[in-house]
Amino acid sequence: MKPDIMREITPLTQSDCFTLFSRVKKKFDFPLHYHEEYELNLIVNAAGARRIVGDHIDQIDDLELVLVGPNLYHAWFTHKCESPEIREVTIQFHKDLFEDRLLRRNQLSFIKTMFEKAQRGILFSRETIERLRPRLLALSQKNGFDSVLELFSILHDLSTSRNMRTLSDAGSSNEPLHYNSRRIEKVFEYLNAHYSRAIALSEVAKVANMPEASFSRFIKKRIGSTFIDSLNEIRLGHATRMLIDTTHNVAEVAYKCGFNNISNFNRTFKKKKGCTPKEFRQSFSGTRIFI
Repeated sequence: MKPDIMREITPLTQSDCFTLFSRVKKKFDFPLHYHEEYELNLIVNAAGARRIVGDHIDQIDDLELVLVGPNLYHAWFTHKCESPEIREVTIQFHKDLFEDRLLRRNQLSFIKTMFEKAQRGILFSRETIERLRPRLLALSQKNGFDSVLELFSILHDLSTSRNMRTLSDAGSSNEPLHYNSRRIEKVFEYLNAHYSRAIALSEVAKVANMPEASFSRFIKKRIGSTFIDSLNEIRLGHATRMLIDTTHNVAEVAYKCGFNNISNFNRTFKKKKGCTPKEFRQSFSGTRIFI
C-alpha cells in the first residue's frame, strides 16, 4: 500500500526570516511530510528512533543534527526509542533566504554547496553537533537582527564543518539537483531523463562534448564516483521512490528503472541500502505504525 505523504504548510510567514520550535516530548507523532522550506533539526536523547529522509531510512543515536532541503520527504518516528524526555529544536527558513546572486559570492561558497547537498538531506558529525549544540539551544533566546545574524553564523559554521554525510540518493528528491558545473548538470539532466533504458559511456560523453577517457576522469574528479556508479545511484533513487510511491512489484520497479536483471537489481540495491528492495518497502510501510 502506498503511504500517505503530507505536504506541510509551515507557520513561517513571508514577513519572517525563520521560525524556531524548541520542545521536550516523549514520542514523535508527526507524519511523513515535505514542505517548501529548509529545515534544520537538532534531536537530543532519542536513541532508537527512526529517521526517514527521502529514500534513506536509519535508526538514530542519542544526538543528531540534520539539514533537510525543500520538498524532500522526511520524518522521525518513535520506533525503538524509550526515552521519556526527547529534546528537539526545529529551525525552518525560506529557500530564498539567501538570494541566488548572493550565494554566488566567494564568501558564501560553502553555504551554497551545503544547500545543494541539503536537497538530499545532510547528517552532521557528532563532533560538529557537540560544538554547535549550545548555540542551537540558545538561539530561541535571541530576538530580531541578533537572531538572524546568529542563524547565519551557525549555517556558515555548519557549511565548513567536516564529515557531513548526504543521506538520500540522487533521483529521490522533488527538487532538481544542482552542481558546481553546468556540464555536470547537463549530464545528470540527461541521465535522469533516460535512466530507464541502457545508456553507454560514449553516449553520455557526447552530451558532455568530451572524449570518453577525458569524461571518465572528469566525472570521477567532480562527483567522486564513476559514470556507472553515478548512473546506478540515479536509478536506485528512482527505484526507491517507486517502492515508496507506487504499488509496482519489485520486478516491475527494476525494469522501469533500467535494471534488466532482477538479480543484479537486488544485489546492487542491497549493497547500497543494506537491505533488499522488498525489505526496504516493508520497512518503509512499517514505519506508519509509529505515526
